[in-house]
Amino acid sequence: MEGPFSRSPVLDPINITVVGGAGIVGREFLKILDERQLPVGRLRLLATSRSAGKQVEFRGNTITIEETTEGSFDGKDDIVFLSASGSASKLYAPIAAEKGALVIDDSSAFRMDETVPLVIPEINAADLAWHQGIISQPNCTTTPMALALFPIHQVNPLKRIVVATYQAVAGAGAAAIEGLKTETAAALEGRHEPSGTQKKEIAFNAVPQVDDFSDDGYTKEELKMANETRKIFHAPELAISATCVRIPAMFGHSAAIWAEFERPIDPRAARTLIDQTEAVTVIDDPEHERYPTPLDAAGNDQVFVGRIRQDLSNPGGLTLWAVTDSIRKGAATNVAQLIEECDSRGLIKRKG
Repeated sequence: MEGPFSRSPVLDPINITVVGGAGIVGREFLKILDERQLPVGRLRLLATSRSAGKQVEFRGNTITIEETTEGSFDGKDDIVFLSASGSASKLYAPIAAEKGALVIDDSSAFRMDETVPLVIPEINAADLAWHQGIISQPNCTTTPMALALFPIHQVNPLKRIVVATYQAVAGAGAAAIEGLKTETAAALEGRHEPSGTQKKEIAFNAVPQVDDFSDDGYTKEELKMANETRKIFHAPELAISATCVRIPAMFGHSAAIWAEFERPIDPRAARTLIDQTEAVTVIDDPEHERYPTPLDAAGNDQVFVGRIRQDLSNPGGLTLWAVTDSIRKGAATNVAQLIEECDSRGLIKRKG
């Protein structure tokens, strides 16, 4: 759809194409473009043949979703946001970049590629400078953990992280949300009817497997958290062990984090450092039973942190709890921020 969608006088309009525009992250991305008043010139939504032909409203215009093909990228895109499978990203990202677009990829396809920056804008925006046409963003569980720990890491480097996540079904897509609804309805009537959207029945359950297992017994999701955090922090030797669990929450990923630093740190000092981060809100008042939950994170762009306390098994370490909306700051919001950051650094080549 051609048209001046701009609502902001601050930036010139940006031509954006979303691959995966029919998905849950793609749809949320459109909402965030509107909320942040990002100026958009040409906007195209691409998806699989199954979704092609569907229509989406954006700023008073109707956009028809097109099927993604190798010929979809015509050289007029300023930004191509890929929110699809890793295989789709590997196929289409190089084509779009070759055509002159700045590609932002939400899959794991390029995260550990040494030639591709992996960026959370609040932490390592400077890495954007060495992109070669493709920028990757981290997994939706890596982002909240990294944002919660980075303020301390800057002044007192991390030595070791142990983390357990409790991940909402939205992280597996719209079908998984519907799967939880149908499974829950069946369970309340005494039936077990797995929807197939998770590795095991998810209603009233907890499934300690997110993604497939690797040879070492860890899942790919768990390895992503470790490898991505090392890359973002520029800390290749950082010791990290993760256990990722799917729970029957709709939105909002949670994490229990045990962190050890080079020097002991008082929880009060840690709380002050974390609370100074723009992307993080501390809710930590045990006396009044105040702490963040997934419901607090749903629909919000902040990472919420609470239960900040000394690790009793390691007096020099900390234990804390973090939650975030995996579809927003864990995915779509981070992309919008990457676009803004790239524009402020003159990295977007507008096609007009």
